[in-house]
Amino acid sequence: MTFSVNDSPFAGREGKFVTSRQIRDRLYKELLRDVALQVEDSATTDSFRVMGRGEMHLSILIEKMRREGYEFQVSPPKVLYHTDESGKKMEPYELVVIDLPAESQGAVIERLSARKGELVQMHPQGDTRMRLEFRIPSRGLFGYRSEFLSSTRGEGILNTIFDGYDDFKGVLPTRATGSLISFETGSAVTYGLYNAQERGVLFIGAGEDVYEGMVVGANPKGDDMAVNVCKTKHLTNTRASGSDDSLRLIPPRRFSLEEALEFLAPDELLEVTPKNFRIRKQILKNDLRMKSMKGKK
Repeated sequence: MTFSVNDSPFAGREGKFVTSRQIRDRLYKELLRDVALQVEDSATTDSFRVMGRGEMHLSILIEKMRREGYEFQVSPPKVLYHTDESGKKMEPYELVVIDLPAESQGAVIERLSARKGELVQMHPQGDTRMRLEFRIPSRGLFGYRSEFLSSTRGEGILNTIFDGYDDFKGVLPTRATGSLISFETGSAVTYGLYNAQERGVLFIGAGEDVYEGMVVGANPKGDDMAVNVCKTKHLTNTRASGSDDSLRLIPPRRFSLEEALEFLAPDELLEVTPKNFRIRKQILKNDLRMKSMKGKK
C-alpha cells in the first residue's frame, strides 16, 4: 500500500501533520515497535511504500495515524509477487476456514469460486451449520469480508492463514459497481443529491463539501458516472412555495475505514483526515480522466 501526501483541493483543512517529512518520520517511527511492518521510500519524495501482514494490519496503522492528527492518502492494497527460479510469476495464497449457516453456503461458494478460490473441504457442523475450507489467492479476499457478512446475514465466521506462494491465477473480477463522481467543487445541495440518488447509492448528505473527482456514490451499472450534486434548482416566477421541502433524500451510506479500503477501485485513492474518509479518483479533473480512459482502451 502506498502512503502519500494529500493533494486534494481540501488538503490541510483538517490535519495537524500534513507534510511528507512528518508522514515519513511517523512511518519510520512505527518500525521501532512493529517488527512485521516494512517501509520504503518511493521514487518521489511525497509517497512511501508500506508493507504489512494484510489489510487489517495496515488499517490499524492508518487509524492510529488519523487519530494522532495526520492527514494523508492511501492507495488500494496490493499483494507482493515473487518469481521462481525459472522466472514464473508467483503470488501468495491463503487457507480460508468458514463456519456459516447451511442456507448461506451456496452464495459463499459461488463468490469465492469467482475469486479463483478452490474448495478443499466441506462438512457439516451439527444440523444447521457448515464448515468450508478454501485455498485462494490473497488478492481474491480484498473487499470480500463485508460481502461475506451480507451473504451470511452476519452469522458467518471467516478465518484465514497464509499458505505459501503458488502460480499466478490471472486477472480476478473487480468490483461490480462503478463510481458516482462529483463534477464540480462546492457544497452538496438537496436538489442535486435528489437527482443523483436516482443513479445509485450516495455516500454524502446535503451540506457536505465536495470537490471535482471525489467519489460521492456507487453506480450499480458498473460504469463510472459524473454527477453534479451541487446543482441548484433554476428559479422561476411560477416556482411553487415550499417545493424543495418535498424532496426526500435516502440516508447516505457511511463507510468505516475497512469498508472504504475494500471499496477502492484500482484508479482510486482514500483521503484520510482526523475527521473524514473521502474516496477520490487519482486523476481529479473530469476531462483529463476521460482522456486517460480513452488512451487505455
